[in-house]
Amino acid sequence: MKSTFLNSLYEFMLIKRYAKRTIENYLNWIADYIRFHQYAHPEKLDETHVEAYLTYLAIKRKAAASTQATALNALVFLYGKYLEKPLPEDMNFINSGRERKLPVVLTQQEVKALLNRITPQHYLAAAMLYGSGLRLMECVRLRVGDIDFDYKCVRIWFGKGGKHRVATLSESLISHLQSHISRAEVLLERDLRVPEFAGAWLPQGLMKKYKTRNKQIEWQYLFPAQKLSIDPESKRLRRHHIDEKQVQRAVRKAAIDAGIIKHVTPHTLRHSFATHLLQSGADIRTVQDQLGHADVRTTQIYTHILQQGAHGVVSPLSNLIL
Repeated sequence: MKSTFLNSLYEFMLIKRYAKRTIENYLNWIADYIRFHQYAHPEKLDETHVEAYLTYLAIKRKAAASTQATALNALVFLYGKYLEKPLPEDMNFINSGRERKLPVVLTQQEVKALLNRITPQHYLAAAMLYGSGLRLMECVRLRVGDIDFDYKCVRIWFGKGGKHRVATLSESLISHLQSHISRAEVLLERDLRVPEFAGAWLPQGLMKKYKTRNKQIEWQYLFPAQKLSIDPESKRLRRHHIDEKQVQRAVRKAAIDAGIIKHVTPHTLRHSFATHLLQSGADIRTVQDQLGHADVRTTQIYTHILQQGAHGVVSPLSNLIL
């Protein structure tokens, strides 16, 4: 990365513990924004330049709504967090066409059938996606110390939007997790006998503060990779978390084996968690907190799933005897 500005931004995001994938995406969009304005420094640009760029994405590039939203998020971060010049909420730009998506939700019997057929090595991750309503990357990035058995909760640090939250932990998973952590402890003991082992990856700020803690069990990934590997950032030998694609493939195969004809992904288990919580009588604000949604309107989409038919309308066909 040649730009001094982008290098500085990269270091800032590392310190703030943004996910590597988020850092890469944001830097790509910010660099594209700078190129669009003939390499002008963002300090010299304002919301009108942001509006022009976002409109350009929609009109000229025909960017999808999700693509334009990612670019907007990157620029909101740039101006709000890094330059400390927050963009106004009422910016005027042309939105890319957005088709409203309704979540795919499994019944409780379908969830049970899926979990009964998933591979043993991926059962716990899939069960936590459903049991705690986690996003896939939140799940695979969990550390051993994020599981609180006393209060039966899971602590999610730097989730979507860099936010922290506490989610429920199913009692039915406690014994599975304790056995799983015992195996992680054995794995750590083995790793510590490798002279080149540099411990778990920690953000720079934490690494400076806790110089030796990355070799303690609470900082190890709950779902560790099978092999040690070289950290591309530090070039040191570490044990990373499992690849999220493993879980995606395992969930997809289990759904097929269970005879579920719906389009099922790991995120489907999160949708099902939210819907089943509401179905059991949970308050929508509670579900919002569990999911980590910034806006309750995002959570309200699940209330539509629970209504009979379309918005509670009963089809006249139901009153006919055929």
